[in-house]
Amino acid sequence: MQQAVVFDVGRVLFQWRMAALFEKLIDDPEELAWFIANVVTEEWHFEHDRGRALADMVRERIALFPQYESHIRAYATRFNETVPGPVEGSHELVERLAESRVPLFCLTNFGDEFWQMFRPTQPIFDHFEDIIVSGVEKVAKPESRIYEIVEARSGRSGAALFFTDDNPDNIAAARLRGWNAHLFTDAAGLEAALVEAGLL
Repeated sequence: MQQAVVFDVGRVLFQWRMAALFEKLIDDPEELAWFIANVVTEEWHFEHDRGRALADMVRERIALFPQYESHIRAYATRFNETVPGPVEGSHELVERLAESRVPLFCLTNFGDEFWQMFRPTQPIFDHFEDIIVSGVEKVAKPESRIYEIVEARSGRSGAALFFTDDNPDNIAAARLRGWNAHLFTDAAGLEAALVEAGLL
């Protein structure tokens, strides 16, 4: 069976930076840093990736930080602004793999509601046979269950899957299942790994 390539989305295909939105709303750099570290944090955001309803999260956060109600609501409605653009070089690799008819999949920690907002804006995803989204499945990397879902939906397992992700924990979990896993740092490194694997 032909080896498939499984891409992470955030910080592999697309830049992701919470401050990209909130620096538009908070002028003071110290306040912005405090806000990102304490109010709308990546750790809190991850709850939505794991399947928690956005409305519940927003309501609870506003109760904790009522002075930032408008900012917290902006997080819910303007999430796409936390994605400044593609990671340099990554989309070109997707295009080359697609031209070579390499099967492509995504495995992403992404909230369901945010994914519904983001996916329609990005035609690059049209190249992928399937996209496994943690918020939809209500299980997130690096939990083994979400890797099992990829195996079931792709019809592949072990070395038939080449996976790239920027998080070492997610890579370690894939390697435990026998996947060929590459820790993403930049497109050049990924290109070299794909060439070595015979995929480019």
